[in-house]
Amino acid sequence: MSARQWLAGLAGAVLVLAGLGLVAMTEQAAVEHNVAAERHGGQVLDVQGDTRPDIGKHRYMVRVSGKLNVVDAPLDPEFNQRMSTPVLIRHVEMFQWREVRVGSDVHYEQDWVDRPIDASRFEKPAGHANPGAFPIQGKQFDAGLVRIGGYALAPALLHALPGGDLVGPDLKTLPANLAASFASHGDYLLTSANPEHPRLGDLRVSWEAVPVQVLTVFARPQGDLLVPASDAADGKGYDVQVGDRRLVDVLPDVPEPPVFAVARRVLAVLLVSLGVFLLLRSRMSDHHAPLIALGAGLLLAGAVAGVMWLGKDLQASAYWFVLAVAGLAVVVWRLHARAAHH
Repeated sequence: MSARQWLAGLAGAVLVLAGLGLVAMTEQAAVEHNVAAERHGGQVLDVQGDTRPDIGKHRYMVRVSGKLNVVDAPLDPEFNQRMSTPVLIRHVEMFQWREVRVGSDVHYEQDWVDRPIDASRFEKPAGHANPGAFPIQGKQFDAGLVRIGGYALAPALLHALPGGDLVGPDLKTLPANLAASFASHGDYLLTSANPEHPRLGDLRVSWEAVPVQVLTVFARPQGDLLVPASDAADGKGYDVQVGDRRLVDVLPDVPEPPVFAVARRVLAVLLVSLGVFLLLRSRMSDHHAPLIALGAGLLLAGAVAGVMWLGKDLQASAYWFVLAVAGLAVVVWRLHARAAHH
């Protein structure tokens, strides 16, 4: 064997090992990403803008960012208050006696409390009786339709939206009977004749609105609706965060998928094929060698990648083994043709 042939063989072996190493690293990163993502509901697709990929019935999750769009705003029908917010919460408080304990000292004071306080349970109930049940209850009102990108949000995701701002009522739309009973005081409606000096039993009503802001939502698509993934191993199957957040911020335990994965896989096959071609040059110099080398590249890279996906994703493993079998078929075909020619 000449020095030139020896160097070509050495270079071929190095290229084969480099190609197999590249495909192994790429698939290892992809396997780690997919296995971690499966704990949260499945493989994740990044959705940009108003696009909505057609994923059929496949078990995918999506990460979509953008500003919320309240299409059908929520209405508080009793107070006739409609506000452009995903979720509108009515808070009702009553001015009541409450018992305050500091060590062994017990004293009583009047304050706004959002639930009825049973004064009979006080250590000293005499002179501290409370009115009882609220005539008006606090309630939550969801928007009829809220969108982010090309998707609508299911109620469970609406309730997970972060933040809440106190918003003042629109006095113009207040029903006449309630306008006669309540007076405006800042962002509140009060039944107090003197808002600065409320009396026992007075009511205070306010509204909290979830802000319309830029969010990142991670959830499962069902048509054009985003819902929690009920079968996710993490027991949650969704996440909502303020701002345009990367997947690694939303799911910090999920490693990033391999960058330029397709290009790296193609390059790996080409490296292995070129390496095999260099190894074959000393044995065959006819026109069959390039195709045999390409088939061998598909066979070796496909076999290594297919084995790495075994037990993790049978579909991905099957794709790689099909590629390996195709490479084997090319090798057998060209070897047979070469033998027949000779």
